[in-house]
Parts: sequence; structure tokens; C-alpha cells
Amino acid sequence: MRRRKFITVLGSAFASWPLAATAQQQNRMRRIAILMPQTENDPEGQGRVAAFREGLEKLGWTDSGNIRIETRWGVADANSIQRIARELDALQPDVIFTNNTPTVRAFQQATRAVPIVFVAIADPVRTGVVLSLAHPGGNITGFTNFEDSMGGKWLELLKEIAPRTTRVALIFNPDTHSGQFFQSVEAAGPSLGIEAVQTPVHNAAEIERALASFNGEANVGLVSMPDSFTTVHSDLIISLATKYRLPAVSWIRSFAAGGGLIFLRR
Repeated sequence: MRRRKFITVLGSAFASWPLAATAQQQNRMRRIAILMPQTENDPEGQGRVAAFREGLEKLGWTDSGNIRIETRWGVADANSIQRIARELDALQPDVIFTNNTPTVRAFQQATRAVPIVFVAIADPVRTGVVLSLAHPGGNITGFTNFEDSMGGKWLELLKEIAPRTTRVALIFNPDTHSGQFFQSVEAAGPSLGIEAVQTPVHNAAEIERALASFNGEANVGLVSMPDSFTTVHSDLIISLATKYRLPAVSWIRSFAAGGGLIFLRR
């Protein structure tokens, strides 16, 4: 299913669950809190929110009409995510919508009472977001659309595009990345003749130092791992990959649209 259609459907399902549960309070303005990992000018992030609003409107829920939507954008580090999650929870929303693992975990810490709906969580069971896919439990539910084997597919794609590649840097923030894909990357590496190098970074300066360390080294590629941190810093990663001539692949469309080499996502 196309991402925009998927989130439109999610908006419809989302609207029919917690909001319908308080249908007897017809005269009260409902409040929805949204925390997006992308920056506010990111086209894909804007498209997701627009599709979400579209799904709500089809069910008669309109912003500034009978609901108020509070949206926050572009948080990359764990402390900022937790702070904004607490700020949104303090607004006493009726329901929370969020878009990746670090943000849903932050809301999980902020509230056990407000319903939370997520999309694009890499591994909600292993990361402790839900008890199981069949029975999530608690106040959290949603959709996961990641597949572990994608890690190996990113290496295969780099090898196809740049056949001489023998080392690949996997750039991620250990505070915000789930770690879900490392096993499939490391399993695929030997058969492709590629050494996968985990490259943890915590801020822009560390990104610059990490990628500069590959300057002048032949046959090196780059995977920008699924991570709110790498999403927010994608422009910097793209510019440095270009500067140091590193063929780079990512999981998100905006990476390629912003000048990166290619993206691949199921």
C-alpha cells in the first residue's frame, strides 16, 4: 500500500477508535497531539500529516472545527523528544499520534492513560512498546511496516550500484535507533564481500568527524539507518556523502529527493 494511502487509512481507523469512545461529549473540543521526527519543511513529513488530516476529515473531524491538532516537528535527540512529549501530554490530549520508536517510547514514559497510536515503528515488541502484535496491551497500539531483512537489501543495492564497495558505514544514533537491522546487514556482508562498520553518532559534529574519517579511503559506501536522528540530519549526511564520494542508501524517500543517491523501503 502506498504510504500516503496507508496513513489516510490510519487516520480513519484512528478517528473511529478513541474519539468514538467519548461520543457522548459532542460539545467538547477534542485535542490530538502529533510528534513528527521530520523537520517541518520535509515534504514526506508534510505528506503524512496531510494524509492523516484527510482521513480524519472523511469521518467528520476537522482541525479548529470539532478537534484541535497540536503538531510538533524535527526533534532528533532523546532529551528533546522526551521534553516535547511531556509538553504535549501537559496539553491533556484525548489521543496521541506518533511516527517512530523514540517518540512513542517518550510518550509511553509521559502517560499511561492517554491512548497512543503509532505508525512506522521498527520493532514494537522487542523495544517494549507493546506486549505482542496480537495483544498490544496498555494504552498503545498501531502499525509496523518494517522488515528485518531490509538491512541486507541495502547492502545488495549498494553492491549493485557500486560493485567495488568493500566497506559500508552504518550511521545511526544509539540513543534513538532500534538496532533492528544490524543482524541482517552483518549476515549479508560476507556473501557480498562487504565489511559492515557500525558508526554511532550523537550530534552533527560527530557525523562530520565520522564521515570525514572515510575521506580518501577507496570502495566505501554508506547506509543511513532508520532513525529520527538521521532523518533530521539527512541534509548534512547527504552533503558529506557527496563531498567524500560515498555511495549512500537510505530507507526514506526524502533522502533521495534531497540529493542522496538512492532509497529502498518496503
